[in-house]
Amino acid sequence: FDVSLEVKDKSVVTVLGTNGAGKSTTLKAISRLLTSVRGSITFDKEELTSKSYVSVIKKGIVHVPEGRQIFGGLKVRENLELGAFLYSRRHSEVHEQLEYVYGLFPRLKERENQLAGTLSGGEQQMVAIGRGLMSKPKILLLDEPSLGLAPLMTRQIFAALRTLPEQGTSILLVEQDAILALDLADYAYLLKNGQVADSGPAAELRQKENVRKIYLGH
Repeated sequence: FDVSLEVKDKSVVTVLGTNGAGKSTTLKAISRLLTSVRGSITFDKEELTSKSYVSVIKKGIVHVPEGRQIFGGLKVRENLELGAFLYSRRHSEVHEQLEYVYGLFPRLKERENQLAGTLSGGEQQMVAIGRGLMSKPKILLLDEPSLGLAPLMTRQIFAALRTLPEQGTSILLVEQDAILALDLADYAYLLKNGQVADSGPAAELRQKENVRKIYLGH
């Protein structure tokens, strides 16, 4: 309800909130998976509210949904190549982007010919993020990337995410682990019952008593 937020170029913004606060709904509205939206969504001064999901991808906004949603019966490389559907016939370009993803997640290179459904949860999350990056996004919408993952795998994934803004990809992050999210983010919004209850630089929001008590376990 009247949610207003901004993601600046080469930045990481996180959206915090309890279950049902509206975090995933916000991402779906931006990516146009949810179309019954009033108001305005703009990217580079262009209105997106009436655009289709594919049109939004072409503009550079890519959504990695909660739950990974990879194709378990396809190989790792095949899952990644699906993310390059906008330029799939430019084979050298696809190869170049594959190498970029493999550089971020070397484990995927090792398992590129393995069926994605046989990977661990963390490896499947790498596939989901890598598939999103194959679309060469300007903004990556990430929904709960650490959900159900072991701490070691989570650290590896977030280490890779830290490098994206300097490569030109901003991140809008929804993440259950508020400590991880605030450590990664430049700016944060707190959603409560579908509304923005608070916002500010991530380091400042982390010090607020209500955030520390409810989300950080202090």
